[in-house]
Amino acid sequence: MHISEGILSGPVLLSGAALAAAGTAMGLKKLDYDRIPQTGILSAAFFVASLIHVPIGPSSAHLILNGIVGLILGWCAFPAILIALVLQALFFQFGGITALGVNTVIMALPAVVCYYLFSTIIHNKTSVSMAAGFACGFCAVLLSALLLAGALIFTEENFFEVSALIVVSNLPIMIIEGIITAFCIVFLKKVKPELLA
Repeated sequence: MHISEGILSGPVLLSGAALAAAGTAMGLKKLDYDRIPQTGILSAAFFVASLIHVPIGPSSAHLILNGIVGLILGWCAFPAILIALVLQALFFQFGGITALGVNTVIMALPAVVCYYLFSTIIHNKTSVSMAAGFACGFCAVLLSALLLAGALIFTEENFFEVSALIVVSNLPIMIIEGIITAFCIVFLKKVKPELLA
């Protein structure tokens, strides 16, 4: 779900950059030195998951994993996702430098929202935590798609049809992300539950 270079209007780009800067500052403030390796690993997982993408108009559909990144990192998802997006923009021209702020907000803000919505629920019994994990993965991609659609519509009202196509085309990704997140949560609860604390 990268927005390409030259698509968005100036006000949308500036708003995205300001929100991304604020979120990244908050994430860096909350980042403990002990969690830097964990943040780097999740940033790398996000980077690799979104390398395989299917172009859809001015955007693309691909795995994101922002739900699991948000559950584990909370606000630290902002710097983790920002770093991955910078590397993708520089090495593979996914997205772009001017759209970096908006792309960061599109991916990281839903991760933080899902952290607040689902982080306490995943500590319940396995069936409840699986359902919460699925909902987290699904909602993170849904919110990202809606934010992307909003950015396009605020740029130009004629992007409404493209925005609707992007949201609908990401429905399979939402389901896949929900399943992956659910299994990751169950696995982490068994192997390393302190990651979810």
